[in-house]
Parts: sequence; C-alpha cells; structure tokens
Amino acid sequence: MSTDSTTTTPAPHVFVLFGATGDLAKRKLFPGIYRLAAASRLPEDYAIIGSGRHSPGSDDEFRQKIRSSLEEFVDDLDDAVADDVLGRLTFQTSDADDGKDLAAAVEKALKDLGDDAEKLIYLSVPPSAMEPMIGMLGREGLADGARIVIEKPFGTDLETSRELDATLKDVVSEDQVFRIDHFLGKEAVQNILALRFANGLIEPAWNRDHICSVQIDVPEELTVEGRGSFYESTGCFRDMISTHLCQVLGFVAMEPPVHLDALALRNEKSKVFAAMRPLDPERVVFGQYEGYRDEEDVADDSEVETYVALEAYVDTERWQGVPFYLRTGKALGATRRTITLTFRTPPMGRFGDNGYGPNELVLELTDSPKITVDLHAKRPGPTMELMDSSLHLDLSEDDPDDKPLEAYERLLLDVMRGDQTLFTRSDEVDRLWQICQPVLDAPPTTQPYEKGSWGPDDALELPGERGWRLPDA
Repeated sequence: MSTDSTTTTPAPHVFVLFGATGDLAKRKLFPGIYRLAAASRLPEDYAIIGSGRHSPGSDDEFRQKIRSSLEEFVDDLDDAVADDVLGRLTFQTSDADDGKDLAAAVEKALKDLGDDAEKLIYLSVPPSAMEPMIGMLGREGLADGARIVIEKPFGTDLETSRELDATLKDVVSEDQVFRIDHFLGKEAVQNILALRFANGLIEPAWNRDHICSVQIDVPEELTVEGRGSFYESTGCFRDMISTHLCQVLGFVAMEPPVHLDALALRNEKSKVFAAMRPLDPERVVFGQYEGYRDEEDVADDSEVETYVALEAYVDTERWQGVPFYLRTGKALGATRRTITLTFRTPPMGRFGDNGYGPNELVLELTDSPKITVDLHAKRPGPTMELMDSSLHLDLSEDDPDDKPLEAYERLLLDVMRGDQTLFTRSDEVDRLWQICQPVLDAPPTTQPYEKGSWGPDDALELPGERGWRLPDA
C-alpha cells in the first residue's frame, strides 16, 4: 500500500475482460476504467478486449452498449474521455474449449503496444466456469506473464476451492493471481488500519480487556434483483460471509503489521483466520425474505438463504472470549455497512442506576468514511446526572476537496502496479473455507422474514440483551 501507488503511470496494458457483457462489467468495471482514464491514472497506451461466449454484435455495437452503461452509471460523463476509452475497445468471442482467436487478438494488441506492454486478465465468470477458463488460459498461452484477477467466490466450498487453487498453480504462480474482494478496496475499510495504528488513543484499547463485542453489519434494502440464478447457486453465506465480512473481520482483528505492504499485512490477516474457530452451526441463523421464491430463476421450493447472522470467535491473546457478530442480507430495513465495537462498562454505581448503555465506537464503511464515538457526560445543571453524547467525524467534511477512489478503481489500479496488498492470498481462502465448512455440512434451517424487516427473530436475539446496533436507537 505504498504512498506512490496512485501517482506512478503504469506501463502500457492490454486489458482482457471475460464477462464483458455482464452485470459487473456494466456497473463497475467499465465505469471504473472510465474514471481512471478521466483522472489520468491509466497507461498512456492501452487496449481493452472484451470476451465471452456470445458476441454482442460488431465492435461498434459493443461500444454503443458500453457507452449506454457509462451514461447510466457515471455522473457528468465527459464525452471526450468516453470516446477515447471506447475507441480502444474491441470484442472477441471465446470459451473454455476454444480461445485461439482471443489469443491471437491479445498477441496482436501486445505487439502494437510495444515490448514493455503487460497483460491484465479479469475473470468475471461464474464459479462453475472458473476452472475451465483458467485451463484455457494456460493452453492458449494467455496466462504467460499475465496478472489474473479472479472474482469471488473462490470455489463454493473447501473441496472446490482447493481444486481451483490447484488449477491456478498449474498455470500461473501465486504472485500473478489477484483474488479480488471489493470490500478491501473501500476507502473506509482501509481507514480501519489508519484509525487503529496511527492513534495512540485507540490502539491500546483495541483488545479484550476493553472491548466486549464486535459487530460487522452489512444489511441491504435491495432484493436479489434479477440475480436469482446466481443466488440459487451460491446463496448469501458463500456470497458475503466467506469473503467480504470475514475479510473485514481480518482487518479489525489483526495484530499491528511491521509494514503496510502486501507481505506483512496479509501475514497478519492470515494469522487471524488461523486463530478463528470453525463456525458453530448452532450459532448461525439463515433467513429468506418473503417473496424470494417469486423472483426470476428461483425454484418454487427454494431453501437458499438471502440472510445470514452468526457468532464467531478469534482465539488470540487480543480477542480471546470476545464474540464477533456478523450479519448481512437482502430486503432488510436499511442499506448500511457498519462496524460497532462495544466497550466494557466501568462500575457505574457512583452515578446511580441511569440505564445508559456502554460506550461504542462505530465505523460507517461509506465511500467517505464516518466515525462515531458514543460517550457519557454530565448533564448541565445542579445535579451529577449523566447524559448520552456522541462525537462525529466525517472525513468528507474535513477534506471536502478529496475524492476517494471507488473500490474497483483502486483495485484495478493496484493490479496494474502489481500491488497485492488488498487482495486475498490462497492460504487465507483455504482457511476461511475450513472455518465455514461446518455450516455448509450442517446448514441451519432457513427461516422466513418480511421485506423491510431486520431478519428472523432468532437472528435478532443472537447478540443477547444488548442486541444489534442497527437499527439505530
């Protein structure tokens, strides 16, 4: 995470985007490339080759489809920048059985860009297609010298993740692989490191002696919205817990790394996962919102979970005995990304039975990070009476001219730099599947919940009397 990682101009690149006509490419990848171009963060010379099994038509028709996506997902589109990006864009069909024409197109693009040109291959394909596509990259020589970005989930359980890793290792080395988890590209998640390790007020209290619980809460108001087929094959647990929420837990729970570089930071995160207990299915709640079975491509009798709440433990000296409560789901009462650290309450008898709750440190993982600290103070007046008070820090207000990079922008830029700091290493993936496998082997019964609610009652009761911070009191 070097300080110059966003200022040095990358070498010429050929970007190869599998799944170029898919939803992720439309919503995130092409808008991310456009914004990097608008900020002059792309190489001076580059080419973009979209690929997939089915042709979107001529190159001009493909460019028009992508322009429509940019117009939908980019505010204040600069036509000149868009024209430049789209002018470098072509499409070449390929599949797991036949990639010869794509390999020829990539080879020609590399030759046109010069001897120092590099390849970045982005695999936005379903888990079932990942292994065959990687095999094709190896057979056609496309993986040679390339940096390969792999979208989550990395397999669907421990066995398939190990099969995927073995396939990767047959084709490329670990330093060529960038397992992307876009939560780690979020400015607010990275700010966890700065908040902890740059502040002597906070780091000494970031442990079990002072903290009694941690909540990582990522509810969404949206339904599966046309992603029924994906959810039927993956479910919320695989989609969110084994990836996003556990990775955030790793940032919260890690020991101070010696340096903020890929090796040191990922080593410390890996130690957290090594110390995590395998999840207890008895402390996991699955839910499914009412109406999910009416969604397109969803089975009439589906038991797939759209909601997960669970309790986890990290058995290190810092966190022994402290529960981590993780919750995420679709069609809930709000869209938030919140980490709440609840502090142990000192003896309060001297102030009487005031009924106030404990101090809490709350991190909102928005694009512009927000931090809240809930404290107690004396109420103005003649008696020694306590009142609740909150301190608020909004980084967008403190530095209004700063424009943080969107997660995919940051991570695409890091891939071009060869910086793996914010990407997931193979041993992390393997250990997280070990932690999650007991739930996959004995999944809890999926309970119904109303749209706009906060999930099943069993999940609401999981953290005990204190409950979840969300919804805000």
